[in-house]
Amino acid sequence: MVHQYKNNGFNIVLDVNSGCVHVVDDLVYDIIELYQEKEKDTDSGEVFEAMRSKKTEDTDEAEIKEAISEVTKLIEDEVLFSEDIYKDYIFDVKKRKTVVKALCLHIAHDCNLKCKYCFAEEGEYKGKRALMDYETGKAALDFLIANSGSRHNLEVDFFGGEPLMNFEVVKKLVAYGRSKEEEFDKKFRFTLTTNGILLNDDIMEFCNKEMDNVVLSVDGRKEIHDMMRPTANNKGSYDIIMPKFQKFADSRNQDKYYVRGTFTRNNLDFAADVLHLADMGFKQISMEPVVSAPEEPYSIREEDIPKIKEEYDKLAKEMLKRRKEGKGFNFFHFMIDLSGGPCVAKRLSGCGSGTEYMAVTPWGDLYPCHQFVGNEEFILGNVFDGVKRTDLQDTFKECNVYSKPKCQECYAKYYCSGGCAANSYNFHGHINDAYDIGCELQRKRVECAIMMKAWEAEQE
Repeated sequence: MVHQYKNNGFNIVLDVNSGCVHVVDDLVYDIIELYQEKEKDTDSGEVFEAMRSKKTEDTDEAEIKEAISEVTKLIEDEVLFSEDIYKDYIFDVKKRKTVVKALCLHIAHDCNLKCKYCFAEEGEYKGKRALMDYETGKAALDFLIANSGSRHNLEVDFFGGEPLMNFEVVKKLVAYGRSKEEEFDKKFRFTLTTNGILLNDDIMEFCNKEMDNVVLSVDGRKEIHDMMRPTANNKGSYDIIMPKFQKFADSRNQDKYYVRGTFTRNNLDFAADVLHLADMGFKQISMEPVVSAPEEPYSIREEDIPKIKEEYDKLAKEMLKRRKEGKGFNFFHFMIDLSGGPCVAKRLSGCGSGTEYMAVTPWGDLYPCHQFVGNEEFILGNVFDGVKRTDLQDTFKECNVYSKPKCQECYAKYYCSGGCAANSYNFHGHINDAYDIGCELQRKRVECAIMMKAWEAEQE
């Protein structure tokens, strides 16, 4: 499978199965397009005749023959129109013993903001407000250690609601995890997601010592942020959090954190929000499209897709301009590794929800991920007794790019790994489909990310 597109003056050809990216001139681009139209095994003489009939005055026959020769060599080297070598591999992945490597600890099913798009219903997750106690958190870490096999590095994300509402338990659990590292030959990588309302110097100091990554929730411009992320008394939260976030990011040397925003139908010009955050000094930025029920007034609709794609293009070009000026920053969705990237299993099956990764409620129930919490159909077990629904776990283990028909002919499948299982379930009723709007936006982000890599290569 080959994907061709033009972006920002570059002719880009992505060979999907090998992952090779070719930046080519107009002639080679047109020749590859002909090979696609006529199937890659088309005789080169036929391609030559087709190109000669449409050649311009400044392209002679020798140039056409040389370009065809270059394309033929790429095909022979299996970096263009390469075969899919992963279909058999995925069956080996299914047979592997399940090893848990990460937990999302819902340390607080409570929140001090009333974000309008919150899938967790202000932290309640379709249930009751609750804080995780130390014993439940301890049992969760013990469960992770016991089910992690020989894996050395383990990940624990303190999540909510708002985890800083239960920060004393966070501190105790970090200390407990550290006390077990040497005994079990494990290394915990702790992370935390916060809205910033309760952030203070002591918490920053603790996080800088113990948290490998911190996610700071902010939606961009003040008017946008305050519209969607009000406090409990319906006041804006931007002025409360922004100075804290700036100080925190600087205290971490602008590394191992990111500010994460959500854009909605209210700000389809979200590139302005990303650039606002960059102008406020942040170097690690994410801005995610809202995923919500179609009837919500802020939901993204199909007719919004062209505008959103334009914004991604605008953002990518502005980022390159700023890099040239020495004012660059990272945008999460444009970060792509073309030389190695994630391992094959990750490319095929994604985040590992329900198998390698699980969410834990304040009372210890295990769910495939935080977005399934509250839907009791998806309870896998609990941290005290372990996983009981191995049948459900097997269903998630079989969720991959080959189990999803929509992924079969998608050029972005090895970058998104089939998309979010929860989004698939929420929009289609099962985990082996795909959220169509999300797919459209993911494909565009991949195109922009590859274009930026092409630009970087040109600067070398």
